[in-house]
Amino acid sequence: MTSAGATAHPHSGSGFARVRRDFRAWRRTRPFWAGLLVLLAAAPIIYFPYFNLSLGALSVAMSTTAGAGSLVIGLTLIVLGGLLWFQPVIRFFAGCVAVFLGVLSLPISNFGGFFVGTLCAATGGLLALAWGPVNTSDDTEEPSGRAGE
Repeated sequence: MTSAGATAHPHSGSGFARVRRDFRAWRRTRPFWAGLLVLLAAAPIIYFPYFNLSLGALSVAMSTTAGAGSLVIGLTLIVLGGLLWFQPVIRFFAGCVAVFLGVLSLPISNFGGFFVGTLCAATGGLLALAWGPVNTSDDTEEPSGRAGE
């Protein structure tokens, strides 16, 4: 016969479950989604200025002098995304710079990677600004300090 504990997931004690649980705990202590969006914003901002479109005999090269500015903006966004993950204490600075670079990429990098990079950088930066560490204390005291009155 089965006991109540036998209905648990068969792989709950596996290494995969432990890694997943550890990753979830790590992710909750930092602005993970903000960092991911800032990292993803770098891809279209870097890619599109160097994009070559070939349609048969017609070849359109989009590589311009703005490519250098796009590369600098994209690499800076990659660094900021990594800093949001591994140094969450600087989230306010990184969020402000990510929003600024996302808006700056509009005139420099083909409308900010055709608006995809700008939207990701601005959203990630604003998420970083809005994120705050979770208070894990179990205090039931009211903010005024008058619990139970």
